[in-house]
Amino acid sequence: MTQPNLANYGFTDEQQQVYDMVYRFSRDELHPLCAKMDREDWFPEERFRTLHEVGLLGTSIPEAYGGQGLGFLEQCFIAEAMSYWNPTFGAGWLGTDSICAHNIVRNASEDLKQEILPGFCDGSIIGALGMTEPGAGSDALGSMATTAIRDGNGDGDDYIINGRKMFITMGPVAQIILLYAKTDPEKGSRGVSAFAFDTRTDGFKVAQVLDKMGWRGIPTAELVFDDCRVPASRLVGPENGGVGVLMSGLNMERVMMCFHMIGVAQRALDISLEYAAQRKQFGQAIANFQLVQGILADMYTDIQSMRALSYQLAKEVHDLKVGGGGRGEIHMRSSACMLHAGRTLMKVVDNGVQVHGGTGYILESEINQLYRIGKLMEIGAGTNQIRQIIIAQELLK
Repeated sequence: MTQPNLANYGFTDEQQQVYDMVYRFSRDELHPLCAKMDREDWFPEERFRTLHEVGLLGTSIPEAYGGQGLGFLEQCFIAEAMSYWNPTFGAGWLGTDSICAHNIVRNASEDLKQEILPGFCDGSIIGALGMTEPGAGSDALGSMATTAIRDGNGDGDDYIINGRKMFITMGPVAQIILLYAKTDPEKGSRGVSAFAFDTRTDGFKVAQVLDKMGWRGIPTAELVFDDCRVPASRLVGPENGGVGVLMSGLNMERVMMCFHMIGVAQRALDISLEYAAQRKQFGQAIANFQLVQGILADMYTDIQSMRALSYQLAKEVHDLKVGGGGRGEIHMRSSACMLHAGRTLMKVVDNGVQVHGGTGYILESEINQLYRIGKLMEIGAGTNQIRQIIIAQELLK
């Protein structure tokens, strides 16, 4: 199977070692879980929580809190290598270790970080992002209906949270949700705050676990918040500063998702090459037919374009300062990177199904699993159309 030579792209031997370690671990320990996860929509929670034993939890959390203290680039290569062998498990890892924990590292108070970050590192805490709602998807902030109102006359020490969140990856198993809610509804998107919400809070419940087409094996749910009392110390960032919290890591999260897509795409190519070499028609392997060779060549070329653009953007955002994302050229470039990666992944997995023929149309085949994952990459974390709007708005300024 194909492992990239990261030196060709200007990365270090140490980063190659991180990639290779995660690649071997994921091949041996995580890939055997794929079939059951997809077939039964089963989440291997115990295995997930023991990732700290091999240094794969709290990867970007400073050592002072029990983390690994790795950089953003190392996290990207962990995401790629893990997603190559088990993309659903890799997506769950991204949701807690990067999208949730990383934003807490960047924005929470020192007291809050000391309270909860060690749990992300030892596996006792799984995290999730609580943003999307039944009526607020692409317009997640502007249309947000979930509220967090200070008790008393607005100057109490607690917030009372009411609302619903939808399509929340890892929601049913999370102990901490990076939850966005309107603390000043009259201000619209400028009245949103972020909270490190503890799911043991009274009034919280999982309304329904959703049966998905892809990413089967990491639970996704609708969550309900009914008069949930949350102390003000759980604010992540300032009150009404949720936009800044969201945007501070947004460009980095988009680029890291591209590494997830590279892992999926590379796996699709590799198993298609194997199948083409083994499948015989007309007395010979279908890999000998030029039309099949053309499909394989297209898959390879598309992956190279994904890899080159994503690796470049990772270098550009790896040390992005807090508050430095969500606007300007880097916002446009990270959106373009994800737009390209999502579209290209769908081309690659579609071609992979074509190479597999009827076998690729069978639900339990690995290429079919990858195909069903691919479509989400044109929808989740901002649809292709939202990415186009961001790019066009920056171009037209």
